[in-house]
Amino acid sequence: MMKRHDGFAAALLSFLLIGTAAQSAELKIFGSRVTKVIVGELGPQFEKAAGLTPVVVADVAAVMKRRIETGEPFDLAVLVDFQIDDLIKKGLLAADSRADIMSSGIGVAVKRGAAKPDISTVEAFKRTLLNAKSVTYLKEGASTIHLRKLFVQLGIADAIKSKAVETDGEMVSELVAEGKVEIGLIVVPNIMSVPGAELVGPLPAEINSIVMFTAGVSPNSPHQQAARELIRLLKSPEAKPVIEAKGNNPA
Repeated sequence: MMKRHDGFAAALLSFLLIGTAAQSAELKIFGSRVTKVIVGELGPQFEKAAGLTPVVVADVAAVMKRRIETGEPFDLAVLVDFQIDDLIKKGLLAADSRADIMSSGIGVAVKRGAAKPDISTVEAFKRTLLNAKSVTYLKEGASTIHLRKLFVQLGIADAIKSKAVETDGEMVSELVAEGKVEIGLIVVPNIMSVPGAELVGPLPAEINSIVMFTAGVSPNSPHQQAARELIRLLKSPEAKPVIEAKGNNPA
């Protein structure tokens, strides 16, 4: 009797575990906050069609790229275009899955309700940075690569260095929202995603940089077809208004 009971209990437990795994099957996406915000809007639609819950693991794109390079498992990556290209060359993403999804320019953030500084021209933007008590931007990132070059170009690199707060994570807009830093410089969607931060506007066009976010599928993913379906959804006409509403330009 005990043996039969034990066998039934083991079978029931196995059934429950299998059922739980099926219900909680996830599509693991590596990306930045920009991706997390968009997938957060489109995720329920994808889950209903694919039966997989899209889960975005988000950090600065450069950090997520390193996690891929160290062998951490994932299904889909949405990073900066040149990072995706490098991962394809290394065989860590399927070349035929590469797809540009959306692009974003760099913007200026202040705490919501604060006076908006003048950034209407290159000189006005330069003057705003020089007058600011503190400026924050990512410690590493596609926007930071451009900003560091720009500071040198404008002849203000030393002045900015003395009051810069470089964030390890994507906390630029949060620091501004909390009043810990006066001016934030990061891609526009990041600013728009934080209620306490306010977008002053994009950098003047002649000194701005457009960051392209590109997708690629892991060749080791057990959900490659589903990952490609999510890319198709992100590229679809119905995704465009969602992408635009969050401060991006559809690719």
